[in-house]
Parts: sequence; structure tokens; C-alpha cells
Amino acid sequence: MTRLTGQQFAINPDLVERIECTPDTILVLMDGTRYLVAETMPEVVAMVQEYRAGVIARALQPPAPVVTRTELGSVVPLPTRPQGE
Repeated sequence: MTRLTGQQFAINPDLVERIECTPDTILVLMDGTRYLVAETMPEVVAMVQEYRAGVIARALQPPAPVVTRTELGSVVPLPTRPQGE
């Protein structure tokens, strides 16, 4: 998001309760906090949709393969000292 001063900031889209256009765009969070932003309502909606689509896409990706010790090569045990020394 971009403040009217040009400063960029991130916001958790899950906390946005509503977007108001008066004609400025105001994000109203669940706790009542308001942010005046430079983006238009359609731009904010598109950003939220892109974010959520990315979350779903990452969740649907297969997990990375797990590398086991046998795939890394032979495991050679280190020599140990006899007990009592």
C-alpha cells in the first residue's frame, strides 16, 4: 500500500473489514484503524485477490522431497575409545 505521502507499507489483508471511497480510498481494519491510501478501490481489491491466490497456490504445491541419509552417501561411524580410559 502507499500513503498519500508516497511512503509504502504492508498491511495484513485478512484484517481489512471494508474499503471506503470518499473519494479518497480508506482501508478500515477490524479494530477500527483507518488508513488513507493512494490506491483506488479496484487496485486494493486486486492486490488482496493476488495475495490470496498466491497463498492458495503455495498451499497446493507438492512438498519438497525429503533427503534421507542413505541418499547423501555412506555414513561412516567415528571410532570410539574403549570404556574406562
